[in-house]
Amino acid sequence: MRPGAAAIRAAIIDLDGTMLDTVPDFELALNGMRADFKLAPIGQDVIKPMVGKGSEKLIRDVLALDYEAARIDACFEEAMAAYQRHYLAINGQRSVLYGGVIEGLQAMRDMGLRLACVTNKPIAFATPLLAQKGLSPFFELVYGGDSFPKKKPDPMPLLQVCSDFDLAPPSVVAIGDSSNDAEAARAARCYVLTVPYGYNHGRPVQSIDSDGIVNSLLDAAELIRAHNSTEN
Repeated sequence: MRPGAAAIRAAIIDLDGTMLDTVPDFELALNGMRADFKLAPIGQDVIKPMVGKGSEKLIRDVLALDYEAARIDACFEEAMAAYQRHYLAINGQRSVLYGGVIEGLQAMRDMGLRLACVTNKPIAFATPLLAQKGLSPFFELVYGGDSFPKKKPDPMPLLQVCSDFDLAPPSVVAIGDSSNDAEAARAARCYVLTVPYGYNHGRPVQSIDSDGIVNSLLDAAELIRAHNSTEN
């Protein structure tokens, strides 16, 4: 973040790979769906690079491990319904909070930041998961991948948050683990910070065009505090 720039007034925070390691939940739900189709189970190492682009892309990528395009199209609706059924049944059972998440969110709130969670996860999965993990009270807004016609990396969800908060995009920072978060933030003219422990579609976080890599949300809060303490 640049010296002399506007103070940060709000943060838009990603969910999967940023606040929670949800790959174990994906493993259960996807393999439940695959079992319904009499397909062999797949491991977390296969699933992890596929996470983050929305459920539709995830299901198509998982089916593409075994099926050709025409067959994927033919069974997609059934596969999606099966996946959603399995995911709702296990949502949050094996997902784990990353270190520094609660402390970071609390620090951001304590310094007066407004917080929104914007994820490509369907809102029907995201809302109960945040509640289950004790994260809901931190967020004024929660938007999922199906909340708008477009999802990250499109800037639409981030721009809606800026509008909802009545803030100019340069006074808002997005925090996430993937290029989707960074591309959406750049297009919206928000700042963007990335965490190194998430998924990023299997690519190194250093390849992302961001304003900084932070080891935790608590580190992000400290960086924002330092930025805001300068003469902005």
